[in-house]
Amino acid sequence: MNVFVYGTLKPGEFNYPRYCEGKVLTYQDAIAYGQLYHLQARGYPAMMTGEGTVYGVLLTFRDTKPLSNLDYLEDYLPDRAPEDNEYQRQEIEIFDLDFQSLGYAWAYLMLPDRVQWLGGIPLPKGVWPGE
Repeated sequence: MNVFVYGTLKPGEFNYPRYCEGKVLTYQDAIAYGQLYHLQARGYPAMMTGEGTVYGVLLTFRDTKPLSNLDYLEDYLPDRAPEDNEYQRQEIEIFDLDFQSLGYAWAYLMLPDRVQWLGGIPLPKGVWPGE
């Protein structure tokens, strides 16, 4: 199972040891199309669909078991109304740094209204933490 991460779940970031370490078979730098925002009051980023590129890491897990823990972290329940979730888990196409397709992976995206409500600050370079 593949998951695209762009924030606190990247190797070296705060949530990687608890949620990913020892469960990931491989990881590689990757790109997804979208827009990235820093949620300053929360201390983590949000990605939305759209124009632009988001730089992150493609994690390959042994199996789907970690997905329920990631859903919990991202405050996502599949049976809940989208506006009641913090993030939405979606399958999106992921690319290597030369923009060659790596296939599809799960990613946690935020709805535009929630990004606005949380005061998201655009990260035009598509990298978190931003410069």
